[in-house]
Amino acid sequence: MIKAIVFLLVIYTLASSLALALEEEWNPEKLGNHRAVLRVSEGADAVWAHVPWRRRDRHPEKKNLILIHKQTGRRITNLQRIRVNREFADLVFQAEEAPGEYYLYYLPHVMSGSRHYPTVTYPEPEETADPSWLERNNLTRRNIDLTPLPRAELRAIEAIDDFNSFEPMEVIALARETIRLLDNHPSADYLLFPESRENSIRMTDDLPLEWIKRGPGQPFHGKAARGEFFAFQVGVFACRKEIKGLDVRFSAMKGPSEARIPAEAFRCFNTGGIDWTRKPFQKVCTVEKGKVRALWCGVQVPMDLPKGEYSGTVIVAPEGMKETAVDVTITVTDEVLEDAGDGEPGRLSRLRWLDSTLAWDDGIVPPYIPMSAANGIVTCLGRSVRIGDRGLPESMQSFFAQEMTCIQAEGNEILTGPIELVVEDGSGAKMPWKGGGSRFLQQLEGAVTWEAQSAAGPLTMQVDARMEFDGCLEFIVRLSAAEPMDVSDIRLEIPMAKDTARYMMGMGEKGGFRPARFEWKWDWRKNQDSIWLGKVNAGLQSAFRAENYARPLNTNFYLSKPLNMPPSWYNEGKGGCTVGEKDGQTVLITAYSGARNLKPGEPLFFDFNLLFTPFRPLDTKAHFTTRYYHKFSPLEEIAETGANTINVHHATEINPYINYPFLRPDAMKAYIDKAHAMGLKVKIYYTVRELSNRAPEIFALRSLGHEILSSGPGGGFSWLQEHLGDDYIAAWFVPELKDAAVINSGVSRWHNYYVEGLNWLVKNVGIDGLYIDDVAFDRSTMKRVRKVLDRGREGALIDLHSANQFNVRDGFANSANLYMEHFPYIDRLWFGEYFDYDSPPEFWLIETSGIPFGLMGEMLQNGGNPWRGMLYGMTSRLPWAGDPTHLWRVWDSFGIHEARMIGCWVPGRPVKTGREDVLATTYVKKNRVLLSLASWADETVGVRLRIDWDALGMDRSRVVLEAPFIKDFQEEARFSPGDEIPVESGKGWLLLISQQG
Repeated sequence: MIKAIVFLLVIYTLASSLALALEEEWNPEKLGNHRAVLRVSEGADAVWAHVPWRRRDRHPEKKNLILIHKQTGRRITNLQRIRVNREFADLVFQAEEAPGEYYLYYLPHVMSGSRHYPTVTYPEPEETADPSWLERNNLTRRNIDLTPLPRAELRAIEAIDDFNSFEPMEVIALARETIRLLDNHPSADYLLFPESRENSIRMTDDLPLEWIKRGPGQPFHGKAARGEFFAFQVGVFACRKEIKGLDVRFSAMKGPSEARIPAEAFRCFNTGGIDWTRKPFQKVCTVEKGKVRALWCGVQVPMDLPKGEYSGTVIVAPEGMKETAVDVTITVTDEVLEDAGDGEPGRLSRLRWLDSTLAWDDGIVPPYIPMSAANGIVTCLGRSVRIGDRGLPESMQSFFAQEMTCIQAEGNEILTGPIELVVEDGSGAKMPWKGGGSRFLQQLEGAVTWEAQSAAGPLTMQVDARMEFDGCLEFIVRLSAAEPMDVSDIRLEIPMAKDTARYMMGMGEKGGFRPARFEWKWDWRKNQDSIWLGKVNAGLQSAFRAENYARPLNTNFYLSKPLNMPPSWYNEGKGGCTVGEKDGQTVLITAYSGARNLKPGEPLFFDFNLLFTPFRPLDTKAHFTTRYYHKFSPLEEIAETGANTINVHHATEINPYINYPFLRPDAMKAYIDKAHAMGLKVKIYYTVRELSNRAPEIFALRSLGHEILSSGPGGGFSWLQEHLGDDYIAAWFVPELKDAAVINSGVSRWHNYYVEGLNWLVKNVGIDGLYIDDVAFDRSTMKRVRKVLDRGREGALIDLHSANQFNVRDGFANSANLYMEHFPYIDRLWFGEYFDYDSPPEFWLIETSGIPFGLMGEMLQNGGNPWRGMLYGMTSRLPWAGDPTHLWRVWDSFGIHEARMIGCWVPGRPVKTGREDVLATTYVKKNRVLLSLASWADETVGVRLRIDWDALGMDRSRVVLEAPFIKDFQEEARFSPGDEIPVESGKGWLLLISQQG
């Protein structure tokens, strides 16, 4: 038996070490990724092949086999499956051409469906053998005796490349080998198998053959450099009982001359860590009976540690079972790793990034200012909030000018009264709150916190609140009853000034003018828990949450992990929200929960967040001088276009794999260094919604359950099915690179890793920022991202792209409302696919432009509409579906970056058209104006401009209006003040107004 095991190990090892150049003869899309190589010495009408493939996939007997003669490339159709199971196959085939070799492809698959979201299936067995051949070789009977037949020799078991190989950790042990193992350890409830980082434990249902050969409980030996974070594994096989939980402990490691590695230098990632909110946590680590679980551990080797051997133990203590110690010896070498090994992803030292707290602080980032709190008033950039006795806002003022390019001295009150949590008793009477008084707890540069407590009969309301430098207010509202009581409603009332609540977005309402009356109910199928009301220079997003809030998945995958309905607000479907006008001056937002019975000891959390908009003034100079090129191309080619900021997508030469931009750092750095020398910036695609299967940590992350990788139906590209098996969500796939991603589970410790990874890229590669394709992390992570960029790379930029998510698979979410919490940290928006640029102006303003939030953007879908886009400073993005370079030249000739932008939304704008369906934005300089006109009229209309010449500082009698020729935009033209200007439907003009003499 031992000889057989050794023989198979030699076969697998030989196959995996070969540098195969097989693409011409081996087409994996037709034949699959795996084959057995068989040799036949003498031709025969029937040859027996015994193939001990030891397969991890389930039900091999239901999958097809394809046998090819190597020398001729001919498929052998006379092939009979005698016995096929996971351990081996006995096959008989016709071998007339001999001597020769035959390739048995045993996982052929068919790929269909979407190019980037493929469906891969494994066809069932084909019956291809000639009946007469079967008959003359007696292959139709049961219990066939194969021993008289000549034997084919198994030469190797091969994979298309090393990445697809099953060897060594996915070559399963035979059932009898596992039984023998148990017989050799009759009293063991579980067995431990220490394993190196190079051989990630991949299977949970089977033992690998490697472990049978080695046996359990063997000492572990590793080699580490000084300063390295050294990662290793301990496999736990729950051979006889379920493990309901386990603890992992470490001893100090003793080395030469009394040198030590302290026990505190070790950690096990499966039993706990630091979450994305900086809180320590412990995990219940279970192992089902008969299953395997990998425990990923690591030790930080001190930088100044003397070289030599260090010995200690890892103690695994399952709940209710005898603990077991594994001896660990690490040889520390002379080598010193200043970066702990992070420069070599294969070392897996980056696993420690999972517990990082980098950039978790209450500092601020530009352009924000330190907060202040005095006399109950909390201030941040351009906004102030006065806190009432209940701990809730009673006044909120915005100081942003209507143009959105500056902050003014006079405030704009957005509330007509205090925000209140109203409780009605069982009879419908409002219960008055008593006591209260807000107490400020902490004032930091970037955050102010306070609390308040009030009572109403047997009810107590505890408010814990926090306002941050970006204008985000978070309220944890705990409502407790001292005795059982019925209530007819508990609701939050937000009274907004009617002139402020001009526009609305969210809860199923597209961005635009606020309806006179609006009603909404909770529905888990919709990614909706918030609503924004406001005008351009003052607004408020209200989001309603509770203690069970978890960020849902987004962008095609919302329904795989939708919103948790908040127990308080939802109240088994009774809760909802209304928006309506009241008393002629107020628009009342009411988030209600309906009737219920309150019980002692069962508090309810009526938590809510407020985002006070805008977040910052528009930086028009930066916007008009930062010009994107969204493609990886030769730098000389990019420089010729006039672009100065490059977005390098994934699936490119220097950034090939999605959301894992660490595998070609030298090439990326060389490109960026050259770009910097040419005065260009380079940003990269990098986010956390999904993760490439090329990430070396992929199996370590799988060992954490669903903490980081989402559960799901499996499927997708063949590599995922063959190596992950099941219980994942297949995501984006790049056919050319065979890059198959899986979906992350939402917020998790992977966000800590992401922030550390970004910091590594900034410091070691020199990236100038990020291109984020939809945001799959939370606001706290975005703050950390911004801090890492600003502290490590002056002038770093972030731009955010989103496809329109107002559809069933995305839960009918407005992209701008969904991502509003991230807007304070973004430099530019690119709201692209599926956005309808034929939508009315109010949709452009609220949902696509970013202007009410202090941002500006660009267009994508079909190149957008360049005339309407210029009203908001928007163009298409080079080289995607449009060429803005012709507009750039006009901008530069005029000097638009030095102009004052007075948008079409400003009531006192100096140029008006006299029509609601033709709008005008004015870019003003001394004695020169660039006027943007755009039409939503159904036909060509004539417009006579109404111009406030005094506001422009111009003499009407000395003014000319010229339309310069702009390719694909307008023909050259000239107008005089008072002329009727024809404006085509869906188009417009860019007019230069200049004063002569």
